[in-house]
Amino acid sequence: MVRAAVLPAVGAPLEIAEIELPDPGPGQVRVRLAAAGVCHSDLSLSNGTMRVPVPAVLGHEGAGTVVAVGEGVTQVAPGSRVVLNWAPSCGSCHACSLGEVWLCANALTGAGNVYARRASDGSDLHPGLNVAAFAEETVVPVSCVLPAPDGIPLTEAALLGCAVLTGYGAVHHSAQVQPGESVAVFGAGGVGLAVLQAARIAGAAQIVAVDVSPEKEPLAREAGATDYVVASEATAREVRALTGGNGVDVAVECVGRAVTIRAAWESTRRGGRTTVVGIGGKDQQVTFNALEIFHWGRTLAGCVYGNSDPARDLPVLAEHVRAGRLDLGGLVTDRIALDGIPAAFDNMIAGKGGRALVVF
Repeated sequence: MVRAAVLPAVGAPLEIAEIELPDPGPGQVRVRLAAAGVCHSDLSLSNGTMRVPVPAVLGHEGAGTVVAVGEGVTQVAPGSRVVLNWAPSCGSCHACSLGEVWLCANALTGAGNVYARRASDGSDLHPGLNVAAFAEETVVPVSCVLPAPDGIPLTEAALLGCAVLTGYGAVHHSAQVQPGESVAVFGAGGVGLAVLQAARIAGAAQIVAVDVSPEKEPLAREAGATDYVVASEATAREVRALTGGNGVDVAVECVGRAVTIRAAWESTRRGGRTTVVGIGGKDQQVTFNALEIFHWGRTLAGCVYGNSDPARDLPVLAEHVRAGRLDLGGLVTDRIALDGIPAAFDNMIAGKGGRALVVF
């Protein structure tokens, strides 16, 4: 038996409980977690913004050590250090055939499976976003693990599985920021801080961080922000004023709220690019009129998982880390235990801190 944070029902508080994991079956591996990041997507799953079968063990950003493998597994062995991959591509759907593995139609089918049982009553448990990282150990398909890069502690490597892949990919794959361009980043949480670092790595000349919390300014500047704006109704005007009245070349929205998406759009120069990373609810309606779409000539694009291919991008990120260009520890503002996840959710709702990291 292992301890896990269980979501008993949508909207219900998380419960720390003992669960029973089966031995890994064919094509499966059992992983002992070293750390798991608390992502806004986990909050969205808990409150019903995103839907998965429940009861479930959430958590999708993690790293650990393989402790057992099932029949037919040759890619890893007990003792292998791995990063969890919560969105494995099937390789055969239409998106995968186009090379757009981040849009794989079958990436989340595993979330509907029963992967463990609650020890107290034997009730079925589902694996949140495939990997159930809010637990001391988990059992996942081998497609859900990637080799952890050498020379990087597993506690920090956990962040590569979502926040960093998403933030780096938003800058380098989706927005395709070029050296000398200006960038505005809306939201300075875990993903936003990764976007700021990625913009610096890309060679952006001016990087404006926008957040509701003035307390996040030191974090944002350490990550690469050259300017900081406390979000208000005047945000777009302030960003344009910082860029000679033109607006930034690229705005990256990491919040997922209609008002923030609109502000990011209005902060972008004529002909610029606005990339939306944040996951919002269906009630968050963003409106544009036909004339402004024509006049401003801006591009508005969604961005799923940073438009990343984890197998391709993880080695690239690792090299940035080893070279000192990417600071994984700089994303973490709180190191917590399993029972600290609800407080981490509250901090996200209140706009406090960067990434909270569950350390086992």
